[in-house]
Amino acid sequence: MNTLKLDRNEGALPPAALLGALAALDPQVLRRYSDAAALEAVLSRRCGVAPERVIVTAGADEAIDRVCRAYLGAGRTMLLPEPTFEMFDHFAKLAGGTLARVPWGGRRGAFPLAAFLAQLEKQPAVIAIVSPNNPTGAVASATDVRCLAEAAPTSLVLLDHAYVEYADEDLTAAVSDLPNVVVVRTLSKAWGLAGCRIGYAIGSPDVVATLRAAGAPYPVAAPSVALALRQLADGEAALRDHVARVREERLALSRLLAALGLEPLPSEANFILLECGVLAPFLISALAALGVVVRSFPDRPGLTSALRITLPGSASEFERLVAAFETALAPEALLFDLDGALADVQHSQRAAIALTAQSFGVAVTSTQVGAAIRTGDAANDWVVTRRLIEAGGRRASLEDTTERFQSLYMNLREREVLIPSISLLERLAARRPLAIVTGRPRVEAQWFLERAGVARLFGTVVAMEDAPPKPDPAPVRLALERLGVRRAWMIGDTPDDMHAAAQAGVLPFGVVSPGDEPALGAAALRQAGSARVLGQLSDLLELLP
Repeated sequence: MNTLKLDRNEGALPPAALLGALAALDPQVLRRYSDAAALEAVLSRRCGVAPERVIVTAGADEAIDRVCRAYLGAGRTMLLPEPTFEMFDHFAKLAGGTLARVPWGGRRGAFPLAAFLAQLEKQPAVIAIVSPNNPTGAVASATDVRCLAEAAPTSLVLLDHAYVEYADEDLTAAVSDLPNVVVVRTLSKAWGLAGCRIGYAIGSPDVVATLRAAGAPYPVAAPSVALALRQLADGEAALRDHVARVREERLALSRLLAALGLEPLPSEANFILLECGVLAPFLISALAALGVVVRSFPDRPGLTSALRITLPGSASEFERLVAAFETALAPEALLFDLDGALADVQHSQRAAIALTAQSFGVAVTSTQVGAAIRTGDAANDWVVTRRLIEAGGRRASLEDTTERFQSLYMNLREREVLIPSISLLERLAARRPLAIVTGRPRVEAQWFLERAGVARLFGTVVAMEDAPPKPDPAPVRLALERLGVRRAWMIGDTPDDMHAAAQAGVLPFGVVSPGDEPALGAAALRQAGSARVLGQLSDLLELLP
C-alpha cells in the first residue's frame, strides 16, 4: 500500500515533461556558478516591482534566515504570532535574538492587530506575519500589515506569503510600497517545486541589498533555476487548476470533518488544522494504519490535540483521504478473526501444531509456534505446521501434515473457549453488524460459533473455502461485500490480519492471542500496522463513535 503523505504541505505534482528542461541544459550550466538574475527578473515582472527589489533564495526558509541574520542579534526582539511557522523560532535563536509572542487563534482566526500594537513598546527589530498562517490557515489583511508597518517604522515587517496562491487575497502589491516591509514567497507550494528549493523575497532596494549581504552569493543551484524558469513560463494554467482543486477540497473536507464531530479551523492555505481533542492520538494512528500520514504537534503547547492535513489536490488521493477519515470515525461494521481474537486456541490449534511436529520427530515449543505465526503468511495451520517440521530437518507432505494435524486437533478442540463475554459481543452487535473472517474450514468455524452460543450475532462468516488466505485482502473484501458496507474495523491477532485489513481499506486493530508472549505479540502487531493493540475487546466500546 502506497503511503499518502499529507504532512508537509507540498503542492501539485509538476508534469514529467518539466524534467526535459534539465536534459536540454548546456553542460556549462553545471560547470559555472549559478546566476539567478534571469529568474529574479521574471519574478519582478510577475510582482510588478523592479528587479533590484527581488532576491532569490534557497527556499522561503533561507529568506527568513537572512532576515534574522541581518536584523536580529543579541538584545533584539522578533514579534511573531503564536502558533506560527516553527522555523521562525529556529532562525531567530540562531541569530541570538529573543522572541515575543502574540496569540493568534480562535475559531474565527481574525488577525490580533490590537495585541500586536500593544507589544510595540518592546521595540521589536522584526515583526513576523505569516499569512496564510502555518499551521492554522488564518490570514491577515493588507490593512493589518500596513498598520503595523506604519506604527513601527524602525521595525522590519516580514510578511511570509508562502501559501498566498491558495488565499482569497494577495497582499504583495498592497504593501510593497512600504520601505520597512519584506514579502517572502516560494515556488515550493502551489508551483510544486519544493525539491528545487526556490524562494524569493520582495522589498525595498536597501532591504534586498541587506539580505544579499546576509547569505551566500550562490544559494540556488543552476538546474533549480532552470526548472523554475520553465515552470513559471509554462505552468500558469496548471497552477490555476491546482489551486481551484485545492479550494474545492478544502471546503469539502471541512464539511466532512465537522459532520464527523471534529473542529476544522477556517483556512485559506492548502491545508486544514483540525482540533481533535482526546481523539487525536487514535486518529493519528488510525490514519497511518490506513496509509495516510498527517502532521501532529505532540510537543507544541496549544496544538497537542490538533492535526494538520495537507489537501492533496488530486481527485483520487482526496477520495482516499475522505475514505480514511470515514473509516476511522464512522465504521459501518466490525470484522473479527476467529482464532486468537474470539477463540482461545492455545490448548487446541496451537497445541495440535506442536504435537503434529512431534509426531514427525521435531520438537516444537509453544514459543516457536507463536514466533512462526508472528512471522506472517500463517493463516493456514497446516502450512505453518509443515513449515516448522521442515525447519526441524524433517520432510513432510502437506497432505500427511494435514491428516495428522486434523486427527490431533479434533481431540483437542473441546478445549477451545470464547475469549470475550457473550454480553460484550451482543453490545457490539447492537451497535454495528459483525462478521467473521477466518482461515478455518467453514464447518469448524460454525462448530465453534454454535458451541459458544454466538453464531446468531454474526451476519456472515468468510472461511477457508471462500477466498485466498490472509494476508491477501480478498476475504476481508468479501466480508464487506456480504455485509453490504464499505467501511469497517477488523480485529485480529496476527500480522496477516493487519496486512489483509489495511490492503482492503479496513482499519486494523490488534489483540494479543492468549498464551502468546504479550510484549512480542503487541510489537509484531504494531509493526504490521495495527491502529491500536487492544488490551481487551471491551475497549472497542469506548472507541466506537
